[in-house]
Amino acid sequence: MSELYDDFKSIVLNNTPLIDVRAPIEFEKGAFLNSINLPIMNDDERHLVGICYKNEGNAKAIELGHKLVSGDIKEERVQAWMDFMDANPSSLLYCFRGGQRSKISQKWLSDKGREISRLKGGYKAFRNYLLRELEESHNRFKPIILGGRTGSGKTLQLKKMPNAIDLEALANHRGSSFGQKITPQTSPINFENNLSYALIQKIEEGFSHLLFEDEGKHIGNVFMPQSFIFAMAEAPLIILESTMEKRIDITLDEYVIEAQKMYIAAGFKDAFRAWQQNIESAMKRIEKRLGYEKYAIVCALFKSGVDEQIKNGSYEKYKEWIEYLLGEYYDPMYDYQIQKRSKQVVFRGSEREVYEYILSSFSNAMKSSSHIGFAK
Repeated sequence: MSELYDDFKSIVLNNTPLIDVRAPIEFEKGAFLNSINLPIMNDDERHLVGICYKNEGNAKAIELGHKLVSGDIKEERVQAWMDFMDANPSSLLYCFRGGQRSKISQKWLSDKGREISRLKGGYKAFRNYLLRELEESHNRFKPIILGGRTGSGKTLQLKKMPNAIDLEALANHRGSSFGQKITPQTSPINFENNLSYALIQKIEEGFSHLLFEDEGKHIGNVFMPQSFIFAMAEAPLIILESTMEKRIDITLDEYVIEAQKMYIAAGFKDAFRAWQQNIESAMKRIEKRLGYEKYAIVCALFKSGVDEQIKNGSYEKYKEWIEYLLGEYYDPMYDYQIQKRSKQVVFRGSEREVYEYILSSFSNAMKSSSHIGFAK
């Protein structure tokens, strides 16, 4: 393995583990999949070195850095790198531009008898590669859009399709007023990086058509890349149709049953109350669009569901709340949007029918379809 490594495509295709030695504040702004932040300097140390560099030049800044990161501190940080390398033998190393910090980290590891390559150009070069691929990727595949009313099971359908990319999963947001999750939403930079990874991998697998869920210009606080929006604007739109009963069951499972389990797993002191407050906040966000009268009804229905669960552990009452929300809020909005894009709609059908349509209409879009199954 060479000292410098710049086969960025290989990193993406192999999901290569990466050691990011930048300061935590840099890592939080943007990082890569499969990377871990094991900084050579913490935020405070980096700040002091930066001031020294500005006032006294590079040599003095390096001298200060070695002074701040020495002795036990240095040993602990080098050991953390070695522990990660032991668990991930193919690891690579990077800092911001592939300069002093990664070079010094590489040298300290070499002093311990451990060799590791660092990214040529560091974070900046790899990030620029991913942005270029994201900008140009739409020339290498044809998009297919999967639409459908809220609760119709679009995300479940995507998971069965080997040529699908789940944009909501990449954004860590369900894409609606109720879509916020417990864990923080993916940052805009990380969303672009993650999407670029997914596109490169799927295109390399040989898919000529890629399937995406129907999304707007943003998912939560994350905005879609402009080139991506243009690519999707004229894409064929397939509508997944489901009965109201099935939509209610899917929504109940995701937003009530599984959501409450996530709050419990996250260790909230009062997980049920935390989940309840999150739903109430989401309803408050749509009050204006819903209107005062309907907002009062939806709040009353939700309270009825909460009271019933507290009383006897049943989720049944939530179904009335969900049906009202779907019928009075989500369906009119979605139907209006679809009507404006009616020329894009090429097919409507059930889960099985949608799958079979994609299989028959888009040659190698489902080349790995043999393992796909459907509930009877």
